[in-house]
Parts: sequence; C-alpha cells; structure tokens
Amino acid sequence: MKICSFLPSATEMLYALGLGDEIAGVTFECDFPPEARTKRIVVRSRLSGLKDASKIDREVSGFATRGESLYEVDEAGLEEIAPDLIVTQELCHVCAATPGDLASSLETLRRPPQLLSLNAQTLAGVWNDIRNLGTATGRGKQAEQLIRELERRLVQVEQAITDSAARPRVVCLEWLDPPFIAGHWVPEMVARAGGIDALGEPGEPGFRTTWENILSVEPEIILMMPCGYHLDSVFEELAMMPLPTGWSTLPAVRDGRVYALDGSSYFSRPGPRLAAGVEILASVFHPGHAPARPPAASVERWESGGLPHPHAG
Repeated sequence: MKICSFLPSATEMLYALGLGDEIAGVTFECDFPPEARTKRIVVRSRLSGLKDASKIDREVSGFATRGESLYEVDEAGLEEIAPDLIVTQELCHVCAATPGDLASSLETLRRPPQLLSLNAQTLAGVWNDIRNLGTATGRGKQAEQLIRELERRLVQVEQAITDSAARPRVVCLEWLDPPFIAGHWVPEMVARAGGIDALGEPGEPGFRTTWENILSVEPEIILMMPCGYHLDSVFEELAMMPLPTGWSTLPAVRDGRVYALDGSSYFSRPGPRLAAGVEILASVFHPGHAPARPPAASVERWESGGLPHPHAG
C-alpha cells in the first residue's frame, strides 16, 4: 500500500502502527519520527515564512478573507506516487491541508485513492482516529494495542497525582499575539494531568481572547504552547511579545509558574504524543508526583525579560 499523509499527526500514527515503509508522501511539517524527513514532500505552505506571530496572524487572515488555501499540493508528485490512501483532515484549515485542497489534484490521478479524513476534537476522538487508520490499513490489531498503551499512560498519571490535593487554575495559550486560548483536547489534557483549565472548554475550538480576559481569571499557571512551534521558537516569540499591564501581578508570574512548551510536538498535533503531553503537564502541575520525566526540550520555565530555566519536574 502506498500512503500519502497530509498532516503530521497522521504521519506519526502511521509510523506508530508500523507503516513507515508504506508512506510515500508527507507534508513539509512532518518531522516525527526523524525518518519522516526522508519522505517525499507533496504538501507545502503558501505562507511567506514570517516568524512574527502578529504578522503570521494577519497573513493567515488575509488568505481566509480571499477564500484561498494556505497549502499547495504537488500534483505531479501525487500523480507519480499514485497513492492507494490519502490521509487528510477537516478540523482546521490553518493546521493542515483539507479535502478541499485536494479537489483539483485528485482529478489528475488515473486511479482515485481512498480518502480518510481525521477530525478528532477530544482525546477519545484521537484514539478513534488511530482505530480508523488501523482499519483502513489492515493494522486494526496494532491500533487497538497502541490505544490501550496510550490510555494506560494517562491512567497512570491520574493515579500518581491522586494524593495531590491542589488543582491549579491554568491558562493555555495556543497563540501569543494576538492571544488564543487552546481548545479541543487540550482542556481535557489539563484535567487529566490534575489542573483546571480556566478558559478552555473540552471538545470546543480554541478562540481568540484578550489579555484583559486572561488577567481576570488570575491563573496560577500559564502555559505558552503556540501551535506549530517547537520550544526554541517559543522562546524567540516570547522575547518579542509585549506584556500586558498587570502581568507582574498575576499569581502565575509572582510564583514563577509561567512555562514555555513544545506545542507542536505534544499539544497541537492530535496524535500519539498527546499522552506524553499529559505527562508533561502533570510534571508542571504536581512536581514530584508525575510518573514520567518530561522529554528533553519539551518544557521550560520562563521569566519575562530573562533566560529560560530548565524545568525540574
């Protein structure tokens, strides 16, 4: 079977199911596992490559206003590969290519491939996407084994923090300028790691907000996890972010509990590494209780105007 993955989370699922050799095409963002970088890129971004969050936001808004896709599909590459299966999504037109981006490309293919759209909005939905991908690729047994293992890790987190009475109020930011509150599976991850998401709603989309709204809930922990950013890029963005009036009065800031996280790897992609994301959150919320140490370069404490501090969870 020849498979083209139009989203990084699907690429991770395919590798986790032992289908790495079947993957013939990926997107420019498919970077995990490292072997994914060796695959042919068939989807690229049409964004200009700006690094400033506010400018990226304006550029994305411009594409949306014009009704244009953010992604460019390599039609010649798809025709050469002649995939049996294309995995895509409809959840977010900003995060990855959608079936709409494929319409003209599919018309050029001599043999129409099977299309599988992954549209999880909760952790259970992510596990079900793994199940559906396993069914579509003849790896149903492996998919069920993977789901059981991921859920086992989350239960282990919940059991490990049982004795910790504190449930901190948390704000999760999936974009920094302007601020966006993380949604979908992230509030559920916060809950399972022993926190209370002060603004996000489980299963609901993330949304644009104001710093006044963030300050009003007086978060005890602030998590900077911008979508599509790895940890080093988060710190670059934080260095440019204007801090709102009243920032220093927040409980999270006073107590040194503002953290930068690798949002791309562990929070914004609805794939197997969300389990590691819950483990990371538990190490932040309940130091000393979490059952697993955070992966390298996944989370660091941030002090405005200062350097990152390694998180000892």
